[in-house]
Amino acid sequence: MPPVKSKPDSPRLHPRNRNRDRYDVAALVACLPALAAFVKKSKSGDDTVDFTKPEAVKLLNRALILHNYGLETWDFPDKNLCPPVPGRADYVHYIADVLRENHFGTIPEGLQTTCLDVGVGASAIYPIVGIVEYGWSFIGSDVSEESLTSAEAIKAGNLGVLNNLDLRIQPDGKRIFHGMLKPTDRIDAVLCNPPFHSSAEDAIQGTLRKTRNLTGGQRQSPMLNFSGISKELIFEGGEVKFIQTMMRESRSFSKNVFWFSSLVSKQSHLKALYHELKAIKPVEIKTIPMGTGNKSTRIVAWTFLSKEERKEWREQKTATAPKS
Repeated sequence: MPPVKSKPDSPRLHPRNRNRDRYDVAALVACLPALAAFVKKSKSGDDTVDFTKPEAVKLLNRALILHNYGLETWDFPDKNLCPPVPGRADYVHYIADVLRENHFGTIPEGLQTTCLDVGVGASAIYPIVGIVEYGWSFIGSDVSEESLTSAEAIKAGNLGVLNNLDLRIQPDGKRIFHGMLKPTDRIDAVLCNPPFHSSAEDAIQGTLRKTRNLTGGQRQSPMLNFSGISKELIFEGGEVKFIQTMMRESRSFSKNVFWFSSLVSKQSHLKALYHELKAIKPVEIKTIPMGTGNKSTRIVAWTFLSKEERKEWREQKTATAPKS
């Protein structure tokens, strides 16, 4: 079955994304005064942030979380990846649109909707957005105990918001679902931002390219600490191998999960992934393009549930929803 493709209206952020408009730099600085040290004037005379400095990028994203999502605190070790909040939020909103299709045309909200973030990381960004925006429950899995400790600290600092985040270790770095999911789990959507490098050398070269783009071609040393972030960045075989492993394992949990999904960073990776999907024979495949500025990416999603099974899933979720 060929994948169903749906196109966003424009390369801008999703219409429900709280980060869609221009940054209110003054409001962000008010939330996080440390950001002020990295604010400068653009060529047009507007306040902007110096994106060439990793510390500034992290502070900007921290300010966005505090200002736009109402968290009390959001911090994690500098050696861990700092997620770009606007793009990460887009993924959650597009998944919400997918879930709407089986929910009477409305986005399901509340604790009865459960999502799994594969590789929740030190920042727990997807659970934060999904819980704040839609009140969903989240499972966050990771192979790194350090990352889970950081995510647990974020949860503890925002218990009024993140109570419904269940953090789980994946004990086997070569597995995705096996050994972490429980037979009783019923998950509406799996989200994943997979490791995209196949080796440390590959990751360093990628960082050098990004640094040169940000600094106008000037060579700078990559600011990477692989003792802490190698599991976030690197998987033997890279992104394609990781997602293929995820696809193969998804067959074993075809009745536990409604929609499986993953980000795919490169268009060129799709051919191999579609080939894998053909082998595992899902009932439906979706490819959802996303675009933010000059960068484009896409979500690949698949489900094994038949129309009748989807109806039963919806009825069960509706029956267990809290009464208003």
